[in-house]
Amino acid sequence: MKNLEVRELVLMAFYIALFMVLDVLTNAIPFFQMPNGGSWGLSTIPLLLASYQFGWKKGTFLCLIAVLLMFVTGPMYTPDFAGFLLDYLIAFGVYGLASLFPNIGWFYSGVLITNALRFVSSTLSGVWVWGVDWWGSIVYQASYMIPTTVLGLVFVPLLFRALKPMMKKAA
Repeated sequence: MKNLEVRELVLMAFYIALFMVLDVLTNAIPFFQMPNGGSWGLSTIPLLLASYQFGWKKGTFLCLIAVLLMFVTGPMYTPDFAGFLLDYLIAFGVYGLASLFPNIGWFYSGVLITNALRFVSSTLSGVWVWGVDWWGSIVYQASYMIPTTVLGLVFVPLLFRALKPMMKKAA
């Protein structure tokens, strides 16, 4: 990325570190885990915050770096490259696009849309890569994507609004 300020690099490193900590935490607590892969997406919150703070280009770059670092934080369940694309690269890369969608007061539509895109990507993977029937894949993905979406819809606006004054002071 061209012309990144030191402050932006530090904040991006912070978001990546927070992503990794939350990913490790999620992988360590069985309650958040699904039996055949997938989990409640606590780690998606810093990715969404990064998109809203830095915009979609830098946010997507940060999300793609986070996907690569997922190899460090825990097991990646994928039998082939198509599974990697659908379950990781696309599924988590879309969170960088959240800032493209308008916020309506406390409702951050980007959180809902990016989670819906991840749901579609994961559902397609369930059918095409894992050989699950459509309804089975939809139900399985919904069982962790609905909680992930709710967490994002609640925490992203709260955290972003709480952090906004500090972001302005640091600029």
